[in-house]
Amino acid sequence: MSSLELTYPWLLLLLPLPLLVMRFSNAYKTKKTALKVPFFKTLIDTLNEKPSEGASMLKANLWQRTLLVFTWICLVFAMTKPTQLSAPQLREQLGRDVMIVLDLSGSMNEADFVDSEGNKSTRIDAAKHVLQDFSASRQGDRLGLILFADAAFLQTPFTADIAVWQTLLVQSDTGMAGQSTHLGDAVGLAIKVFEQAEQDKSNQQKNREKVVILLTDGNDTGSFVSPIDAAKVAAVKGIRVHVIAMGDPATVGEQALDMQTIDRITQETGGQTFKALDKQQLDQAYQTISELEPQLFNSTSYQITHTLHHYLVIVIVLLYLSAFSLSLLIQKIKTRKTSKHQGEQHV
Repeated sequence: MSSLELTYPWLLLLLPLPLLVMRFSNAYKTKKTALKVPFFKTLIDTLNEKPSEGASMLKANLWQRTLLVFTWICLVFAMTKPTQLSAPQLREQLGRDVMIVLDLSGSMNEADFVDSEGNKSTRIDAAKHVLQDFSASRQGDRLGLILFADAAFLQTPFTADIAVWQTLLVQSDTGMAGQSTHLGDAVGLAIKVFEQAEQDKSNQQKNREKVVILLTDGNDTGSFVSPIDAAKVAAVKGIRVHVIAMGDPATVGEQALDMQTIDRITQETGGQTFKALDKQQLDQAYQTISELEPQLFNSTSYQITHTLHHYLVIVIVLLYLSAFSLSLLIQKIKTRKTSKHQGEQHV
């Protein structure tokens, strides 16, 4: 609901000023021409009058007085600079840009994750379930999603629409990007997406924090950019990388976890490394990340101000133009009537 405020309310004290002027100042007098006669002294002696200076006072009509009073009130209120405040509006400022980088290699189909009830699920299903809970708690953050295996591709650009992000996450599945693990390319793509988003942001949004949460269950198997080099670039760009290593670190071969490289990535970017051998540990990893990256959601309320003093000035001008035009019209009509009446008498 809008409200009306006066910027200089103390100027309302000027309202009674015309009354003070009328009370303590002399009235304006207009001198008129007089007829000079040689027998003036004889005339005043006969009438027994004392001569004095003569003057006539102009008296305003009722409508003129009303117009003057209304004009003065409008003028004083215009000087107080009245402003109208709009209804409060809410401005929401998003906190962080969080990019989820999810491994879709063939090993993510391993059904070796056990929940608290003893039910087994694949690594990818466990990751999706935990990511849905994690995303639901990130009010104010913009989330993105990168999927990688033989290659990395952007599944979801940064968005504050969590429901859309979750839908696209559910549609992701292993085999969409191949069977191997190009970890360095995935980090490199995340850096590129952050740079593109930085160009599209307004000045007020460019200081938002940038976070990557990387979930993988294997080592890098042939990226164009090594994971450590990509991590160094991310550190320069101010991007923090947290890595969640899924699966058994004792695994050997292509699916073995390269914990040395993973630790180096997080050390270079200021992130942390988490090991998740089951769903409980995966839940705990995302809870810890939520504590490390608390919400930065901020909302501010503001009101738009509209000044109204110019409308009062316009009203005053229009009133005086209307009054002047009406006065001229009445005077012209009276002149015509007088001329017509004199013409009839002459006839």
